[in-house]
Formats: sequence, C-alpha cells, structure tokens
Amino acid sequence: MSAVDVVPSPTVTDRYRPEAIREFHERGWWRDGSAAALLDRWAEENPTKRFVSDGSVELDYATVREQAYGLAATLARNGVARGDRVVVQLPNWAEFIVSYLAITRLGAVLVPIMTVYREAEVAHVLRDSGAVAAITTGRFRNFDHAELFRTLRAELPQLRTLVIARGSAGADELAFDEACSAVPAADELGPHPDPDAPHAIVYTSGTESTAKGCVHTWNTIDFSGRGLATDVFEMTPDDVMFMPSPVAHATGLLVGVLVPLAVGAETHLIDIWEPNEGLKRIEQYRCTTTATATPFVRMALDAAPGSGRDLSSMRFWLCAGAPIPEALAREFEETFAGGALMPLYGCSEVLAATCCHLGDSIERRAGSDGSPALQGVRIKLVGADGDDVPTGEEGEICYWGPGAVLGYWRNPERTAATIDGEGWHHTGDLGRLDAEGYLRVTGRLKDIIIRGGTNISAAEVESHVIAHPDVAQVAVVGYPDDRLGEKACAVVVPRKGSTPTLAEITGFLRAERHIAPHKLPERLVLVDELPMTASGKIQKFKLRQTAIEER
Repeated sequence: MSAVDVVPSPTVTDRYRPEAIREFHERGWWRDGSAAALLDRWAEENPTKRFVSDGSVELDYATVREQAYGLAATLARNGVARGDRVVVQLPNWAEFIVSYLAITRLGAVLVPIMTVYREAEVAHVLRDSGAVAAITTGRFRNFDHAELFRTLRAELPQLRTLVIARGSAGADELAFDEACSAVPAADELGPHPDPDAPHAIVYTSGTESTAKGCVHTWNTIDFSGRGLATDVFEMTPDDVMFMPSPVAHATGLLVGVLVPLAVGAETHLIDIWEPNEGLKRIEQYRCTTTATATPFVRMALDAAPGSGRDLSSMRFWLCAGAPIPEALAREFEETFAGGALMPLYGCSEVLAATCCHLGDSIERRAGSDGSPALQGVRIKLVGADGDDVPTGEEGEICYWGPGAVLGYWRNPERTAATIDGEGWHHTGDLGRLDAEGYLRVTGRLKDIIIRGGTNISAAEVESHVIAHPDVAQVAVVGYPDDRLGEKACAVVVPRKGSTPTLAEITGFLRAERHIAPHKLPERLVLVDELPMTASGKIQKFKLRQTAIEER
C-alpha cells in the first residue's frame, strides 16, 4: 500500500446504513452495472449511432468502445490496476470521454482536472490522489499542459505513465491515438468493476484553502445521470446534448457525459465558449438539451438576435450557479421557440439536489431552485442548533439520498464533519423551503466566490496575495457582475510606503504563485485597515459593500 493509501477510501457501508442500501437496490436507484456495460449495450444495439462530436472529431458508439478498450489495455500494460487513480486534464474533446470509459473499464478511478488549473492546483490533486497515470494534451489556449505534467512528473515518482492527446509525446510518454489502437487480449481487461467501489474522485472548486476529493461510486453518480436523463430531461436516443461546460467539472461530467450515456444519446462538446460559435453548433447539430452556469445563457441570448440561427431544436436548458430572473426565463422562451429554462442546484458532493421540471410554471422556475430533483432525494434545512427550521425560515441545506458522495478522499475528519450520523450531507449552503417543498438558495456558510458557476476559495486567493512583498493584510470578497455572477475583489492593507496596483498583484500571482487565471482578483481596493470584530475576525460583509462601491 502506497503512502497516499494509508488512509482508506470511504466505503458504501461506511456511508449508508444497511436498510438504506437495501432500499436503494429494491427501488432500482442503485443497480448492478457500470459505465462500460452501458457502452457495450449501445455499441451492440446501435453501433453506428454517433456518441460524441466536438467540432473536430465525431465518434459512434462502436468506435468509442474500440478506442476506450484499446486505451484500457495500454494503461493496464503500463501498470494501471483496479483502484489506481488516473488524472485526466483535457478540454471538451472526444478524447475525454474515451479516457473516462477506458479508466473506469479497468476499475481504476477517474480524477478529472479542468484545463484552467495550473501548477498549484494540478500538483495538489496529483499528490493528494496519488495518481499513477495522467492523460493530458499539449498546448491549449496558450498553455503547455504536457510540459507542466513533465515538470511535476519529475517530482512525483508514483506518476509512472503520461499519455498525450493532440500533442507530441516524448520518448517515455504515450501518444493517445497509438495507445487507443491496442487490441485487448481475451479477458485482459478483467470483469466489470464493482458498482459500489470508487469510480471517480471529483475535486471541489475550492470552498477551503485546498480542494477536497469527493469520492463517488458508479451507483452514486449513475443515479444522478440516469435520473436526470429520464425524469428531468425526458431524453431519448434521438436527443443531442450540447455541452460547453467543462466535462472535467462535476456539472459537465454529469450532464455532458453520464446523462447521454444513460439513454444511448449523443453529446456535442465545445472546448472554448464563444456565444456565436455556440449558437452555430446548436443549429448545426440540432442540439436539444444542455446545462450551464447562468452567464452562458445571458451571453447566448445577447448573441441570438443577430445570429440568424435556427435554435428551435433546443427544448431544455438547465441553469446552475445563480437564480434565474423571470425576465431572463421569458426572453429565453421567446428566443429558443418555447424551450424551457430550468434551475438546477447541486455541487461536487451532491450532483443533482434540486431542480424544476417541465410541469413547473415559469414563475416557479424563476422564483426557486426547484424541488428534490429525483425520486429518493430528500432535502431539509437545519439551524445552528442542528434542528430542522420551520417552513420559510433560513437554514443550512442538507441532502439525503442515493446520489451523495461517500466522503472525502483521505480526509475522514472532514467526512465526519460533513455527513452526520443519520446519513445527511450538510452542504454549507443556506436556503429556504416553501410549503410545497421548493428550495431557494439564499447564501452560503462557506467563504467562496462563484464566478461563472465555478467556486473560488477566498482563503486560497488570500494565501497567495499575502505573499506579495507590498501586501501587509488582505481579504478577498466577491462583488456582483452582470455577466459572471460574481468576481473577486482583493481588499489590501499595503505595507508602509507601498501602493501596489491591480496589475502588479495579478502579475505576481501569475508569475510567482501559478494560480489559475479565473481566480485572479479583478478589482483592488487599498485601505488603511480591515474592519474587525471584537474577537479579531474580519467583517467581510462590510468589505463586500466596499467592493461594490469601488468603481
């Protein structure tokens, strides 16, 4: 057992009581199966049916299976075994889906990383997960991912295998296409994996100073994917998912990969979001469903009037990360010829907690974050004393059901602090429930900024800004933005005699701290002192108002 495995992974029996596990199976919420078993089914039933396209590559179900199983054989021949973690940092390309199905066919564990992440974040995930292999690309959006992994590989002896897609592989690396061309020997891939074993470790965007690995099984993740496909999207094999959200993120993985796979439908991936190009792809591929952060919707609607595109195929757009204004919902229905804009609330730990359904009125869709998304899901709100709060009062949102994370990778203390003895997952988010059981998310206990649907840890950014030689104290807060929902503002007490600029601080964070670009502060406020409580805690509510007023 390696050092990173000294703390065992949380298990299904750790997470759920026997009677709950029995109910999940009896009700069909959990089933014996795997992602690869679904792939086998669709490849046999409809081999030439297109599964994935990305603007450059189009693959049918039979070809995806052939490539995925070839890659699985190559990984196995390079020492990847059942239970090993494999990091994948790829854009929204067909290669991501092939990689996911290859890794999980072996019974290894997918560890996705978004392409916006840089050295600090990638190094943390590689070390924390103990990944033995990684699949990435060369240069994408002016950043050389392969070179980053080469640098980190030299520091991490357990990272034995590196696969490069759409880039040049070095002498001790594997080219993706060649790796996929292997032909597995009979029984080389072994039996399909246990659906209750770890299937994916999805790292949080960062509600604390370091991201946490959320351990999902096939059953916990398939419950949400299959349920959304059949009960929310009401999809058939004729539907085409449109996916501009990163498939290496929880939402993109769930909706862009698992939902279409559940019913044998098609998914269309777009690697760089640009609204005019997005509308072109919707028309070209006759996309019918999608899920994105709220800013994507606003940008699409702004671009639509002058695009001349036929958008009538889009019938269902799930919207996460921010409330839906009623005016936006009505504008959407006019632009997309009667298509429905629906709220979705979830997180890396609980992929689909609440949403609205096709029968809900537009007032309900704009005035809430929905009711429990799927049969088997329960939502409650608790106060600071741990007791349920009355209807209409604010409390912490808690989830119980078959789709919850087993726990946090190598972090039993955090697992115990988040999942109570009754199996309720405490999200750290605040909300109100009305008399009909519809939730409205009102805030969060966690100190995070949600920029374009992605969580940014204020504490993490603060830990980097404070390293700047001209900064004496710092607090990072969010301020409203019409397009992205929120942006980060650094409120800084400068060192005596210094007047740092925003450009100087962001330049330092890029060059010296290597943090992801989306985490960079986009506003700087210099103050003489930070407002404090009597106990010495920073009064961030005052700083948020300061950030709003600073123009």
